[in-house]
Amino acid sequence: MNDDIKFLKELQDKLKYQSQYDYDCQAAPRFWTVGDYKTVDCAEGRNDGYEVYCPNQDTCGKNIDDLLDDIKEEDLHEMPSIAVEQFQNIECETTALEWLQEYFDEDAELVPVREEHFVRSGTMFLTKEEAKRHIKLNHYHYSAKAHTYAMTAWRAPEVNRLLDVLENFDWDSVVVAN
Repeated sequence: MNDDIKFLKELQDKLKYQSQYDYDCQAAPRFWTVGDYKTVDCAEGRNDGYEVYCPNQDTCGKNIDDLLDDIKEEDLHEMPSIAVEQFQNIECETTALEWLQEYFDEDAELVPVREEHFVRSGTMFLTKEEAKRHIKLNHYHYSAKAHTYAMTAWRAPEVNRLLDVLENFDWDSVVVAN
């Protein structure tokens, strides 16, 4: 029981301290999650870039620039000189697609994509410090852009009451019977 009270007192101090400084652009953050980014298909004109679908090469969902870099490093030296020459003339997504269809995969397609922010499910931390530590220790589950994301328990009176108790209860007044 004493260890539990000690834990609650330490948590209380953390909650009080962070409420003065770490808002993550929220008026009154109550807990933290992991925010991250993913690439999603979208309509042409709303895209940030393109991913390539090359069914005959078993290449799907790869960023077009990354695929061209891979081809340059791994495959280009084995291709006919005309393919190498044409590769040097790639200027945009259209010429890249034309080159891919001519020399890499005749069924290649470009898929317009954009980066979208989302909150990772299954993540909830009472302190920003703990959320940061989680991201650092589990970085391999997240993109390089993963970050803490503050949440406000909007219209959740039980959550607000619990956190208010954690932040304001006088733990020194608790008497532990032996």
